Amino acid sequence: MDFYNLDLDDKILDAVDANNYTECTPIQEKTIPAILEGHDVLGVAQTGTGKTAAYLLPIIQRLYQSAGKAEGIRSIIMAPTRELAHQIDQAMEGFSYFVPLSSLAIYGGNDGIRFEQESRSLRLGADMIVATPGRLLAHIQLENPDFSQVKFFVLDEADRLLDMGFYDDIMSIAQLLPDSCQKIMFSATMPDKIRQLSLQLLRNPVEVRIAVSKPADTVKQYVCYASESAKTRVICDLFARRPDLNRVIIFASSKKKVKALSIELQKMKINVAEMHSDLDQKKREETMMDFRNNHISVLVATDIISRGIDIDDINLIINYDVPSDPEDYVHRVGRTARAGRGGYALTLVCNADRGRLKDIIRLTGNNLTKYDIPTGLAGEEKEDERGEKRASGNRRRNPHRRSGNRKPRNGRRGDNKAHGSAPQNNPMAENKQ
Repeated sequence: MDFYNLDLDDKILDAVDANNYTECTPIQEKTIPAILEGHDVLGVAQTGTGKTAAYLLPIIQRLYQSAGKAEGIRSIIMAPTRELAHQIDQAMEGFSYFVPLSSLAIYGGNDGIRFEQESRSLRLGADMIVATPGRLLAHIQLENPDFSQVKFFVLDEADRLLDMGFYDDIMSIAQLLPDSCQKIMFSATMPDKIRQLSLQLLRNPVEVRIAVSKPADTVKQYVCYASESAKTRVICDLFARRPDLNRVIIFASSKKKVKALSIELQKMKINVAEMHSDLDQKKREETMMDFRNNHISVLVATDIISRGIDIDDINLIINYDVPSDPEDYVHRVGRTARAGRGGYALTLVCNADRGRLKDIIRLTGNNLTKYDIPTGLAGEEKEDERGEKRASGNRRRNPHRRSGNRKPRNGRRGDNKAHGSAPQNNPMAENKQ
């Protein structure tokens, strides 16, 4: 469906055009009309399918239609992280560029001056507030803002909000809203806790489910079996053979690993930056802006940016660690192949990760292509896809036999029999230039 087939004002459509949106994604096509008609909505769709525009556009339309008829705070959007709240606020500015609506982002990690500015803006009112729950609740406890005019209450990444322990905060905020408030929930997954929350908050919602818990079909997914101690060497080898790699995000499970890997890539003169919770908010925003503007080639991060970060041209996702929750794999991989583009994902798997990898395959239904690495690079002990420990290298061999530079037999090294056999735009293929 084209956006022009929706009941949106010409000024909003002009903003849609300016943001290079053309056709609706399935989640937008099914939810925008329902929100325009005033229904509560429960939307479930994989990351990268356009959920932000699916609720922002109809809310902007209805706020614009009633502009001047009410004052104060008119809509509230809850987001689990500062980065997502900031991004939603930016999207609001873009989609409402040609209409007289105001928005305010409220999140932690900044100084007391910013907190006071937020408080003043809350007292004056705004058409839309985009906030993290804890920060908004802190303002509520100090200021007791007037929510009597709120028409829309949105939970974005609702499953992540609950995973981060925001249930009580959400319910405390929801109790302050008028009964007539239209409530909207968007989530990438539908666990029982999301179903229970929807029963508590939503009234006869229109429920829309699109491709739950599967990476986009355009993502080519690879797995590399290597020991824990060899993972950094595997990544450095990839960048050494493909120095042209760009628009890459590497996810690691801890801040310590993020910092250590960043140092190793910096030694290789890779244009790399790190993203984790030890950075203050200003530095995190600067880093994300530089990465968006292609001033940074590689971003090494914790799961702080695995949800909702909308950058359309990411080429490659590398999972330094297999995530503990298979749904987190979907969100990480969902940073690439967005807006109809293609992308690649490489997951490094050590012996301790085999169970988690099986959970991912069971959840997504995808079999990952094996990515082969040079003999000896995987460390003293290597695990194959069956979890069997093998000697360094990619095949069994007699330790008393000279290794030489023999070529592997056909079919013994998985799907890609030699580096460079894949298309040249494949970051998993060696750069021949």
